[in-house]
Amino acid sequence: MADTPSTAAVEAGSVEPVSTPLLRRRGSYTRCMSHARDELGSFRSCLRWMCVEHSDGSSAVASWLVFALLAVAVPAASRVALPHRAYDAQVQASLTLSAALAYLTLSRLVRRRGLRRLLYLDRLRHDSQDVRAGYTVELAGSFRLLACFVLPCFLADAAYKVYWYCANRPFPTWWASAAACALEMASWMYRTAMLFMACVLFRIICFLQILRMTGFARDFGQCADVAAVLRQHRRIREQLRRISHRYRKFIVSCLLLVTASQFSALLAVTRPHAQVNLATAGELALCSMSLVTGLLICLHSAAKITHKTQAITSVAAQWHADATINSQDRDNENPRTPSKASRHHFHASPVSVVPPTASSSGDESDDESSRSDDGLDGSKFVSFHATHISYQKRQALVTYLENNRAGITVFGFVVDRTWLHALFMIEFSLVMWLLGKTIGIS
Repeated sequence: MADTPSTAAVEAGSVEPVSTPLLRRRGSYTRCMSHARDELGSFRSCLRWMCVEHSDGSSAVASWLVFALLAVAVPAASRVALPHRAYDAQVQASLTLSAALAYLTLSRLVRRRGLRRLLYLDRLRHDSQDVRAGYTVELAGSFRLLACFVLPCFLADAAYKVYWYCANRPFPTWWASAAACALEMASWMYRTAMLFMACVLFRIICFLQILRMTGFARDFGQCADVAAVLRQHRRIREQLRRISHRYRKFIVSCLLLVTASQFSALLAVTRPHAQVNLATAGELALCSMSLVTGLLICLHSAAKITHKTQAITSVAAQWHADATINSQDRDNENPRTPSKASRHHFHASPVSVVPPTASSSGDESDDESSRSDDGLDGSKFVSFHATHISYQKRQALVTYLENNRAGITVFGFVVDRTWLHALFMIEFSLVMWLLGKTIGIS
């Protein structure tokens, strides 16, 4: 025991006592690895197969090599080695640029934040069971949605490629033609899958916020504390701000890329003596449909969550109006439960409902279905507990929600229906101007 310092030596100060560090070591903060049965196993497998995973240096190098091969080298080699195909330059450039945009976005987000933080799975413990269950179902069905977009495009392009190689025979041997055809089909599937993967991930994140806003509206009238409502709304608004900041460059770049691609395709097919048929312009039409579909997925998801978030203001206004009209005296000892007089008044005077006429039943059912799909029905969420809160607090809450509307923003512009209508009119005006300059439509 000669190596062990004595108590007297420690008390004398010759040996410093061992102190416990206040902060843990850096290794203890590393993100836990996923296992085969967690909710992100399929996502990580998909990213690994698409070579987007940058967990270490070797994976990053392999990812960049696969991207350079399938997104750059194969399209460039097909342009040089194969005979000229109509509209092939527009198709290859559009697909390569869109794949590069999606690849850079996915690699940056996954590398900086990790897939769990990117999908906000680390924050689900603060949400209700309904939100967690709905988000789990959406995560499980996201790959079916991705397959619904990728597989039809791939099968159509594969049929076109097989037809073109059988009709033209660019190489003297059949195995060389088969290898070139397989490489081109792999390149097409890789680039379209990369674009749709980025769009589907954005849609999943927006769907989580839609679930949160629906649960927030459902529990709105049940909460007797205005401060709790404000905290929850600020939490959702902060997460929407982070989502907007992460994806704003991708949305704007995708919008500009799709617009430029469609204008170049329109100029190509409207030039004099242009041959436009299924054999020559089929691949161009398929490329345009893929790019426009990916853009519409992002814009629809952003506009939907913005509309859902802004609809909470009408729910709060209806909640405030009903609470003001139906205010009753409460028991001072237990203000969260209605008194006997108020319960008697609540059950004795039900709201009369006028049944719709037969002539307007069909129109009203269509309107109700459209409202339930797009907005929040305030009549389902208004609670009798709202009268516990004072009038001043309810009015302050409604005023706050009216002046602090959240949603997906792109460099300060809220992506809502008004923004989409303005964007459509600008695009339509440019198309009509271009057609007027080329084929004389006025």
